[in-house]
Order: sequence, then structure tokens, then C-alpha cells
Amino acid sequence: MTSKVLIMGAAGKDFHVFNTVYRDDDTAEVVAFTATQIPGIDERRYPAELAGPRYPNGIPIEPEESLEALIRQHGVDLVVFAYSDVRYQYVDDKRAMVEAAGARFETAPTRAVMVPSSKPVVAVCAVRTGCGKSQTSRYVARLLQDMGKRVGIVRHPMPYGDLTKQRVQRFATLEDLAAQDCTIEEMEEYEPHIKNGMVVWAGVDYEAILRQAEQEADVILWDGGNNDTPFYKPDLHITLVQSVRQHNPDAQVIYANSPVTAADPSIIEGARILAVEDGPTLTHGEMPYGAAVIAAKQHGASAIVDPRPWVVGSIVQTFEQYPAIGPLLPAMGYGEAQIRDLQETINACDCDAVVIGTPIDLARVLTIDKPHTRVTYEMEQSAGPPLEDILREAVG
Repeated sequence: MTSKVLIMGAAGKDFHVFNTVYRDDDTAEVVAFTATQIPGIDERRYPAELAGPRYPNGIPIEPEESLEALIRQHGVDLVVFAYSDVRYQYVDDKRAMVEAAGARFETAPTRAVMVPSSKPVVAVCAVRTGCGKSQTSRYVARLLQDMGKRVGIVRHPMPYGDLTKQRVQRFATLEDLAAQDCTIEEMEEYEPHIKNGMVVWAGVDYEAILRQAEQEADVILWDGGNNDTPFYKPDLHITLVQSVRQHNPDAQVIYANSPVTAADPSIIEGARILAVEDGPTLTHGEMPYGAAVIAAKQHGASAIVDPRPWVVGSIVQTFEQYPAIGPLLPAMGYGEAQIRDLQETINACDCDAVVIGTPIDLARVLTIDKPHTRVTYEMEQSAGPPLEDILREAVG
């Protein structure tokens, strides 16, 4: 008998689990995905062009709030939990809900979804959002490039638009970001690599992405997201952690800093500033502050202004969904409407200056009518075996 399967996700790992485990499995039928975390990704369909011949009508993507009803409606046998950046208690609560509704519950497999590559793979992952994956990935990419390697950077998925068009995406120029309708969240991860002269790959079908990247690259760099595991089988797996010895006493440990640099510190000194930080880091990443706040304190801001009296539209909903956010503005930009809401909120805020701590320069995509400065941060190794030596041993 065919097993009825439902995959819980957030437009990323869930699709990869389907593609690698269930798409061609005649013993299982995926009846639906559920979606959460990312605004506007539910009430779509995983298209037939990606789902394959067993799914001529595609697969519905439903709100996670409908989970229990979907289990009963479809007679679901198994629910697979396939997203990250959540607490253990959250997963346990979902397990209890699923089992009470009459289905089995599993977390997504780890090794079964790691696609092998014909090229060496270096993976950069972390135990949580906000550990420093982005600057570490940039640092590793530069080291590999200095070794004479052509680096193909494959970024953890963020397919928030037309899934068919986003099956395989290649970004080599900033114009590519606009041409493929990237959100702020996507640009934050792709743009710094592009400015460093790298090509970034992303999308939905990660085996197809890998095969194309292999044609151009000597080394594949998996640039991970959240606290997820890599989609490719790594030859070297770099994990950013807050503690490690208890769980892996044999690991090679490298210590690193991420110094914060303000482009124009004079804008901050003595000013009442609005701190704009990376959105996912503050929301489901639950970090209390970011680079903008650090820069504000370093350069003597007189106050950090709470933006909540001036937030509009979907930014209001963000603060309602994540009430623990402090006096900061998460740079939410999942689509044109939310980008407009972000711009309007920044310009309405009663502050002297705006400090931008996002991985991209928001002033490139927003019109900010106040004095503003960008804060950047890059990785610097401070102790431990040289990462360059470890990379050279791993990739040749």
C-alpha cells in the first residue's frame, strides 16, 4: 500500500527532502507541504514541472495552522518535519499534535538528502542563526580563491517567488539579482559574494543546481542557512558553534572574531539612531541585537530609538509575531510590498540617523531620507590551526 506523507517546511529543506527522498518513491505519496516562518509562501503549489510525472497536478502548500485538518483530510500516515531554527520544545509540541491526530512523526533525514558531488565540497553551517555563517563563508571563499580555485558557492534555499523559474538560479552580477526578482533576504546573502567576484547558485532543485555548478567550479562551497545540515556530502564540514567540546571532543577548533566597521562613524556620534538589523537573525533567529547596535555603542550614539510607534503594514505583523524583538528594526523584505513597508517605516521614524547592519547596503534598494551609514563585518581568525591549511588538505 502507498503511504500518505505530509512534509512540514518553510520553502527550503522541505522541497529538498521531497526531491531526494520522495519524488521517485513509488511506495509513498506526498499529499501536501505545510509552510511557516516566511510570509506569503503558503497557499501555493509545488509545481508539476518540479514534482515529476507522479504528481501531474503538483502538490499543495498549505498553512501550518491547517496541519491537524490536513492529516485527517488526507488520511496521512507520516509527517516529516523539514525546517530549522526552532527550539526542541517546538518540535516536541508538533510531534504530540501529529501523533494525537493519528499519524507518525519524523524529523527529516540528514545523510539521505546529502547529494554527492564530483568536486570537493566545503560546507559552512552553524548551530543557530546569528553565529556568523555569512562572514565565515566569505572568508573561506576568499581563501579558496587565493589558492587558485574556481569557487562555486551554493546557498541554502530561499525560493520565495515562482518556483518553476527558480529551479536553478545563477547570480554573477548585481543585475542578476534584479533580473530574478530577489528579495532583501536573498540579496543579503548573494550580494556580498558577488561583490567579491564569486558566482552564487541557489534555487529549488539542488541536484540540478549542483550539476551545473560543477561545470564551472573546482570546489563547491555550501553556504548554509539557519541551523540546517548541508544538502551536499561535504569533504570538509565547518560548523559555527557556541560550545563544542562536550559533543565533539576530537573536533579541530578555530577561534575567530567578526570586527564591526561603520562606514561613517560621525553620523552615529551623539545621535538618536534607528538600528536596522538582519531580519531573520532577529525574528526566528531570536538574536537580541546585531551589528548596528554594536556600532551604535562603539561610536557613542545617544540613544537607540524604538521603531514600533512608526511601523506600518506587514512590519506591524512582524512585531506582533515576534514580540521579543527589542528596540530594533528587522530588515524584512519578502517581496515588493514589504520592502515598501520597510522604507516607509524607516523614513517615518523620529530619529537623527539610521545605522544599517544588514549584509547588503539597504540604501541601494531603499530611498532613505535621513543621514545613514552602513555597518560591515568580516571574519578574522584569532587562534587555532590556520583554516587555510585545513582547506588545502581537504580540497587539494
